[in-house]
Amino acid sequence: MGLVDGLTVVVTGAGAGIGRATALCFAAEGAQVVVSDINSKGGAETVALIEKAGGAAMLVVADVSKHDDVAALIDQTVATYGKIDCAVNNAGIEGKIAPFADQPNENFDDIISINLKGTFMCMKAEIAAMLKSGSGSIVNLSSVAGLIGFPGLSPYVASKHGVAGLTKNAALEYGKVGIRVNAVCPGGIDTRMLDSLAEQATGGTQTTTQMMGPLHPVGRIGTPQEVAELIVWLSSPRASFVTGAVIPVDGGFVAQ
Repeated sequence: MGLVDGLTVVVTGAGAGIGRATALCFAAEGAQVVVSDINSKGGAETVALIEKAGGAAMLVVADVSKHDDVAALIDQTVATYGKIDCAVNNAGIEGKIAPFADQPNENFDDIISINLKGTFMCMKAEIAAMLKSGSGSIVNLSSVAGLIGFPGLSPYVASKHGVAGLTKNAALEYGKVGIRVNAVCPGGIDTRMLDSLAEQATGGTQTTTQMMGPLHPVGRIGTPQEVAELIVWLSSPRASFVTGAVIPVDGGFVAQ
């Protein structure tokens, strides 16, 4: 019997990276997975991987920055499975690297709209659904950039600090009605997002591993699977006394 056997989970941004690894991990542990992504091709590939491994999944294409898309995602999940037990709000973008005074307003707006407002809207809809069944678990994707600053990434840092704040507040408001809310804060993880940041930062002169690996006390970057394992555990009954936590998964990065 798996950690989340028989539970229904929604994972946003599940078409690649941490989101895909999380969806696959949930399925391997017995959950029915609603795979959501703005990229229909990537989302369909994740569903196919789950089904190939014998799991159950469906795809709902959604842009988390749009209220109607978020509402449709939750409505389709409830219509298909009758409930939402777990939700993972992972969809996000990194944006452009630039000094604070040179950050384009449009870059700030885009990042906040997806990373912070998108998480907020998803949480609202998820909590409303969970209240009807009397329990649930939400895990939000913050970042080490939600714990400390990173020069050149002020909009991203602001968005991820905001996600940590939303997590704590929702945990306080809904703890007594059986809904747990936590956040994980990945460090350097082997994803397309980290590749983009490395390309911007070094102009392609260094690989992601060369640039980021030595910055972590463990001497390497992490894998999406290593983040997914914590997310699934936090969503499971084994983490029943864990709520309001903002947990680094960063190879010791913020301990420095």
